[in-house]
Amino acid sequence: MSPPTPWIATRHEALTRLAAFVPSAGRAYAAKRNFDFGPGRHASVSTLSPYIRHRLITESDVVEAVLAAHSPAAAEKFVQEVCWRTYWKGWLEQRPQVWDAYLDELENARARLRTDDAFAAEIAAAERGASGIACMDAWASELIETGYLHNHARMWFASVWIFTLRLPWVLGADFFYRHLLDGDAASNTLSWRWVAGLHTRGKTYLARADNIATYTDGRFKPDAHDLAAFAQPLDDEPAPERTPLRHPDTVPSRASVILLVTEDDLSPESWPIGDAHVCGVASFTEHDFGPNLSTPVRAFKASALEDAVARAATHWNAPVQHCRDGVDLATFAKRVSAEAAVTTIVPVGYLKSAIDEITITSSQHGLPVLQISRRWDSLFWPHAKAGFFQLKERIPATLAKLDLIPLERQR
Repeated sequence: MSPPTPWIATRHEALTRLAAFVPSAGRAYAAKRNFDFGPGRHASVSTLSPYIRHRLITESDVVEAVLAAHSPAAAEKFVQEVCWRTYWKGWLEQRPQVWDAYLDELENARARLRTDDAFAAEIAAAERGASGIACMDAWASELIETGYLHNHARMWFASVWIFTLRLPWVLGADFFYRHLLDGDAASNTLSWRWVAGLHTRGKTYLARADNIATYTDGRFKPDAHDLAAFAQPLDDEPAPERTPLRHPDTVPSRASVILLVTEDDLSPESWPIGDAHVCGVASFTEHDFGPNLSTPVRAFKASALEDAVARAATHWNAPVQHCRDGVDLATFAKRVSAEAAVTTIVPVGYLKSAIDEITITSSQHGLPVLQISRRWDSLFWPHAKAGFFQLKERIPATLAKLDLIPLERQR
């Protein structure tokens, strides 16, 4: 049975979906995870990604629940999928220049859209599901209508976009980001780069007609001649050298703080703030959550943020304030007698520059903004140095450090 619809952006809904999926998270998931049975028929995967992306539930929440019901060996494939999102984030944190380069290339592509009518028409046709390739058009429509695509369909879509339709990968990545409920700078951008042969140099992903027919359970049977027969890696500069990960701040013992809640971590009840006294909860959005997002995505994010702030206010019996900038934040802190604001490290992406600006402005008005880190990120991100394999090898030991799995129970 498919999880309930529509997408309800609350932690309660996330926990409900998690509980419904847990029985299938072991060997059943490993056997069926690559099958895309179509809209409303995604029971073979968790459909938890919109909730994990915004941390309405955390990676630890999910892995702990799954490993309580399955052995590490049985749940290995699912746990690895959870860790892929972590890998992408950790990799981009150490190479923020790749995000900046993506934004530059995207702006160039958008400039071409404004001046080249034929090119603009081609992009518009692909986005609205009028490319002429049946499976591609169905996936475009599903994405727009539901805010979700099966992971395998995302790979096929990106491959056809890049190698068959020969459209700029950055516009495809932007199309996904604007419509995916789980759209996130790292996993979305780097997944498109991986398909294009830019992440793992020279290694591309080619969508094949027989593979699509098999893993859509015969829903689509494209003619092999309609798809590219070869995926020539795109040209680009080699990935830049890694930069050091940011050092998280520490919340002073018994400090009076306000929590600055953003869309990147909506489980503030489990933030590592020690014995700090929470005297206020502030919410923040950047330009209504980012560039040209679809109405469903904006609505999901707004509801999720509202849910998180309400939970935090109840948990700490604290007042709430929506803050537009650092001045608002500092004013709110003064009103509730807070010594500092606390938020989790905002990963590389659209929101980071806004949080950096708030941090500077707020500090100028006498309020430090402390950016803390969850142990999940602190332990996993340093292993996202090159390919996924290095992080994958360290999953069992890292989960043991997180007290999610005893060392003697790793197999």
